[in-house]
Amino acid sequence: MFGDRARALSSRPDFALVGVLRIPEIQTSPWISLTRRVLFAIGLLFAAALVVFIGRSGYRDSSGDELSFLDALYYATVSLSTTGYGDISPISPTARLVNIVLITPMRVLFLIILVGTTLGVLTERSRQAFKIQRWRHSVRNHTVVIGYGTKGRTAIDAMLGDGVQPDDIVVVDTDVVALEAAANAGLVTVHGSATQSDVQRLAGVQHAISVIVATNRDDTAVLVTLSARELNRKAKIVVAIREAENTHLVRQSGADSVVVSSETAGRLLGIATTTPTVVEMMEDLLTPEAGFAVAEREVEQPEIGGSPRHLSDIVLGVVRGGELIRVGEPEVDALESGDKLLYIRRAAK
Repeated sequence: MFGDRARALSSRPDFALVGVLRIPEIQTSPWISLTRRVLFAIGLLFAAALVVFIGRSGYRDSSGDELSFLDALYYATVSLSTTGYGDISPISPTARLVNIVLITPMRVLFLIILVGTTLGVLTERSRQAFKIQRWRHSVRNHTVVIGYGTKGRTAIDAMLGDGVQPDDIVVVDTDVVALEAAANAGLVTVHGSATQSDVQRLAGVQHAISVIVATNRDDTAVLVTLSARELNRKAKIVVAIREAENTHLVRQSGADSVVVSSETAGRLLGIATTTPTVVEMMEDLLTPEAGFAVAEREVEQPEIGGSPRHLSDIVLGVVRGGELIRVGEPEVDALESGDKLLYIRRAAK
């Protein structure tokens, strides 16, 4: 019964997911949009007037005079607006054919422009449904961020600073205001509780390359991590918790990395009382936009066999076989093929 309910959301048709899953759009100023519509409508009006003026010999004026361009413009105006006073009318077969082939489609298009705002609202769900369908079929190797509070936003800022594209990030949260802020930042959002596996499926956790769990409660983080690991055995799952005593529970649930937010902040606060410059340097290293940043790269061919301490980069550690070994340990005195260097680089300005 629970499994059926868990699959209910992710198995819904795309049209039913509008409002739950939101794909960001390029924002355009309403004044720009309105100006474009007005200019297009004016251009359409003059185009219709030109068509009538060229074929003016096929039209009859109630006064019997030949049509001037002003008359043609007048006829186009009353015709496109469906007013139709009847004082000017097509009498020749050619003029009537032109009305069928050109003027009538222009009339329909003109009306669409006039009521464009209303039609836009009516078609918004259809457009969103189409975008959702396309996104669900193409999303792969992305990062799912569960929780868009302070921790989640900061994590996303760090990823964006490292060059990750907003299209590759999906935010899951229950707070509508937070999701609105994420959507305004150009991120795909999913409204729902990530403790439910169907919400995670909707966010594409099963196809994600990494999952960041930044919830406000440790017990929620454990449950979310369990669901994420069940859906994706290969994804890198990083979890933020408040209490260090819950670290083993989160790791047992499937987390690859655990960050204890309260203790980390506490240590920085303690250090700041005696050596505040150390805290400034730590913040600099954790901010990729400017100054210095901690980065990781592959060992290059000429560096194999050498010591990381002799490189031009300031190397902090070596990742070998998925495990971090600090510089100074004897096993990393000679770099091997496949090693990764954890080093300090100057951030791009």
